[in-house]
Amino acid sequence: MTDHPSIDKDALRRKYREERDKRLRPDGNDQYLRLRGTLARYLDDPYTPRTEREPRTDHVTVAFIGGGFAGLVTGARLKEAGVEDVRVIEKGGDFGGTWYWNRYPGAQCDTASLVYMPLLEETGHMPTEKYAHGPEILEHCRRIGKHYDLYDNALFHTEVQSLEWDERRSRWRVRTDRGDDFTAQFVAMGIGPLHVPKLPGIPGIQSFGGHSFHTSRWDYAYTGGDPLGAPMDRLADKRVAVIGTGATAVQCVPHLARACGRLYVFQRTPSSVDVRDNRPIDPEWFAKIATPGWQRRWLENFTANQAGGAAEDDLVMDGWTDISRRYRGRIQELDELTPETMRAAFEDSDFEKMEEIRARVDAVVRDRETARKLKAWYRQLCKRPCFHDEYLQAFNTPGTHLVDTDGKGVERITPDGVVAAGEEYEVDCVIYASGFEVGTDYTRRAGYDLTGRGGVRLSDHWAQGMRSLHGIHVHGFPNAFLVQPTQGANLISNIPHNLTEAGRTIALIVKYALDHGHEEVEVTKEAEDAWVELLLSGPGPLLGSPDCTPGYYNNEGQDLGLRGRLNVGYPHGAMAYFGYLERWRTSDAFDGLEFRSAKALYD
Repeated sequence: MTDHPSIDKDALRRKYREERDKRLRPDGNDQYLRLRGTLARYLDDPYTPRTEREPRTDHVTVAFIGGGFAGLVTGARLKEAGVEDVRVIEKGGDFGGTWYWNRYPGAQCDTASLVYMPLLEETGHMPTEKYAHGPEILEHCRRIGKHYDLYDNALFHTEVQSLEWDERRSRWRVRTDRGDDFTAQFVAMGIGPLHVPKLPGIPGIQSFGGHSFHTSRWDYAYTGGDPLGAPMDRLADKRVAVIGTGATAVQCVPHLARACGRLYVFQRTPSSVDVRDNRPIDPEWFAKIATPGWQRRWLENFTANQAGGAAEDDLVMDGWTDISRRYRGRIQELDELTPETMRAAFEDSDFEKMEEIRARVDAVVRDRETARKLKAWYRQLCKRPCFHDEYLQAFNTPGTHLVDTDGKGVERITPDGVVAAGEEYEVDCVIYASGFEVGTDYTRRAGYDLTGRGGVRLSDHWAQGMRSLHGIHVHGFPNAFLVQPTQGANLISNIPHNLTEAGRTIALIVKYALDHGHEEVEVTKEAEDAWVELLLSGPGPLLGSPDCTPGYYNNEGQDLGLRGRLNVGYPHGAMAYFGYLERWRTSDAFDGLEFRSAKALYD
């Protein structure tokens, strides 16, 4: 293996540990505030007026909770399978999920559009850019809804309050905050991890006398501009604070830097920011590659390259696949393949990449002290990698100031501004780029609990951690399905690939049950136990280990024990999981599931 003597590995390891340790907090996720009471105003929908309607008290074949990508792809596959009676329940005012809420300036996907935006081939859409902006992604969500007639039966601005299994009728009873009380033979849930905003638990946060909002509820009435990119012309005389430097801030800070009279960016931990190299998609080139089955080929190619599989070429060629290209190159240099040499090869390739990212900061940011503070001292996959071509450059803009807190975070908020490191910064507006609840319990993020067979609640069934088959089926909760990555592929770099495969699987199962007259389908306890045992036999969480700097990838540095060890994917990797799932669902055996007909139920 080639040696790289220019990198002092021991010094880097020490530096990484030092930076991690100064950010560890015993309160973990509890450092963030739930948006209740007077803080609930941060949840108001600034985009779509609520329309009054009569409560629904009918019956549907499938009720899907969540109108983002998960609900759209599952609804589409159900419609393609001939299951027409599908109702999507969504707390926003339209389809889109995280793209409905996140309309901040500069919002973009950070995985290439051709693999990120689902159902492109089915709807005939060509993305305009390699990394599409938010308005285009939101419009594509609406396109899917229209293409598959999902609007007709959808309930928007509606939140589920309870889901109860009616054992006598083999139906789910669904009740909502709009007075709806209807039944569904099947329910599926795709609530996503990026829809419940959180605020940092900063003392005095409610005392601020100026204007404030969360980035997922961007207030264009205050800033001027619009999601399409019109200039924010009302900020020229404003002093604005942005709290947070994660993926959202990386995208919106360049736009604020151009618009604000003075911008303060408060940083606890810098993001790693690599080159994005966004560019328009050439229609002539796209016409050549968009042959039948093109998007599935691209999805599989991206996953094979990024998640450790073997691929002859790299169709996407981006920062995500670069991580794996480097690692595979190191592996090929090894004389002996052992767990120890493979871990060392991964560490070496990561050290090399992160040194390049830190060198980029020096090359872009003119002020040496600011550049020093913008450098990320952790492994690239400790936090979600960021890719942008304007974020670092924003700190060369007059009036834009980085306020680095050396890992401590903001001290307090006063009626006049923000205090960090003992200094008060008077501002007119505070924008919270503080992210969403990711590591909290599923039922907390959902806003409801499931009551399954025998009155057992999902929160109780998962008291020691998530249990499922494939991340989709849960024993004791018949006719209920989950659409999310955990305990499936767990492919975090491109979440939609997880969702499309789960949606396809659920549609086949529902269709099979209906065609064969089955009232119920449920995973057996034995199959669920075996899947959990398989998950625990693997290497454990691959992202955000406890050794990483705190963040949502590693539960803010707190060891969750068994719960954390169950927050994993298929031990053999994402590509192997997708192949396994394809064989499982097309075998017509649905091994591990039990189908029950009406006669069997009542004999």
